[in-house]
Amino acid sequence: MAIDEKKIKILMIAPTPYFSDRGCHVRIFEEARALTTRGHEVCICTYHLGRDIGGISTCRIQQIPWYKKRSAGPSWHKLYLDLMLFLKSRSVAKRFAPDIIHAHLHEGAFLGYFLKKYLGVPMVFDCQGSLTGELVDHAFIRKDTWLYRLFRSVEQLIDRGADHIVTSSTPAADMLLAEFNMPTLRVTTVCDGVDVDAFAPAPPSVLLRQQLALPADVPIIVYLGAMTEYQGLDLLLEAIKILKSQGTRLHFLLMGYPEERYRSRAVDMGISSMVTFTGKIEYSRAAEYLCLGTLAVSPKLSKTEANGKLYNYIACGLPSVVFDTPVNREILGGLGVYANFGDAEDLAQKIATLANDKKCLADLANKVRQKAICDYSWHEVSIKIESVYRNILQ
Repeated sequence: MAIDEKKIKILMIAPTPYFSDRGCHVRIFEEARALTTRGHEVCICTYHLGRDIGGISTCRIQQIPWYKKRSAGPSWHKLYLDLMLFLKSRSVAKRFAPDIIHAHLHEGAFLGYFLKKYLGVPMVFDCQGSLTGELVDHAFIRKDTWLYRLFRSVEQLIDRGADHIVTSSTPAADMLLAEFNMPTLRVTTVCDGVDVDAFAPAPPSVLLRQQLALPADVPIIVYLGAMTEYQGLDLLLEAIKILKSQGTRLHFLLMGYPEERYRSRAVDMGISSMVTFTGKIEYSRAAEYLCLGTLAVSPKLSKTEANGKLYNYIACGLPSVVFDTPVNREILGGLGVYANFGDAEDLAQKIATLANDKKCLADLANKVRQKAICDYSWHEVSIKIESVYRNILQ
């Protein structure tokens, strides 16, 4: 059988509580599903937490009863979790006999390096941003400290241990080339995609609106994603406070977790009447909730990490207000509404202006939906990944 026809056996390493209804996990699942649809065999090795989804073979480490963290972000507990994941992956690999290792996140690539040496097969590193950048974003380490420099060195070693790196954004690829001196031929940008059948415009569910007690006579601005500072939630609440002080009639549906801190903060800021928090939304129902919105917002602050929620927004025909970053520009192009980076006042102004411009909303809704259909199919994503596999398997 020719190499371009051979079924590829792919062992994915996912050092995360997969599947837990957040962006990183959506990329893992949709890539695995799309590759399976193309006839390849995928097995995912992951933590004990999370749930199996989509019929993809999933192998987990043994239960750790005291570790229950499902939200994004670093933890010192991952030191022993990742050791357990390596041992689990090695055990699975003995019977699965993969042709290639597909490692997600820097921890996965670190484990994947030792596993590829043990198995004698190549490894692709699926990079969604900078390791040290994420640690700083989560306030786990501070910049310009010895710990930062240590992790920066580790990050470079991890990058260089991969046979090839696929990044979820061009800015992430540019960072690898400029800051970590990765060879151009070993880095490929493979942006996220979206299931345009599952995520599609639909009339708002009357029953769901009633269950959430959403006001019927004001525009609904939706957010779906992790509830963290680096996702811009603090700035979004500041923008809502500004809008309330101006008497702007809007309501915000904020979906994601962990939401407790922001629910309390909204009360303290006196804006709880303008905000509904849902907590975690299952991926299978995400489109139903998004379609309650008039427009969507994503105030994410990372300048290199992917912003997967935008693909789901635009597939549902939602015009989107975002901060002006290279990643957001790459995804939305001329169809995004861009606020000055990190500026809550400008974010508030852009949201209010768009929410009250029905003609612009309708025009953008049609255009962003078409962009999702034409540019962001998971089928096309899987073809690009398969091409990377076959190039390094030759």
